[in-house]
Amino acid sequence: MRLMVMFDLPTDTSQQRKQYRQFRKKLLNEGFIMIQYSVYVRVCTTRSAAEFLERRLKNYLPDQGIIQSLMLTEKQYSDMHFLLGDEIEEVRNSSKRTIVL
Repeated sequence: MRLMVMFDLPTDTSQQRKQYRQFRKKLLNEGFIMIQYSVYVRVCTTRSAAEFLERRLKNYLPDQGIIQSLMLTEKQYSDMHFLLGDEIEEVRNSSKRTIVL
């Protein structure tokens, strides 16, 4: 299971830029990795773990902007097609990172 977070946050004022940096830092601290500008993803072991993480993210929301989340299965995520650019082969961005106990 993957949890993808996409966002579009305003950065017009210094306060908005601060909230943007804080939100992005919280995503990184929660284990998300950037797959595109303003698109972050994290591997979760189960759907309930992804739902729990989504609820945690609600504590970090800035005052303005748009933040969307999407839960994807490993199959759906692996069916992603690269139309331009090179696929990045990193362990932290693959299902090899998932350990089933």
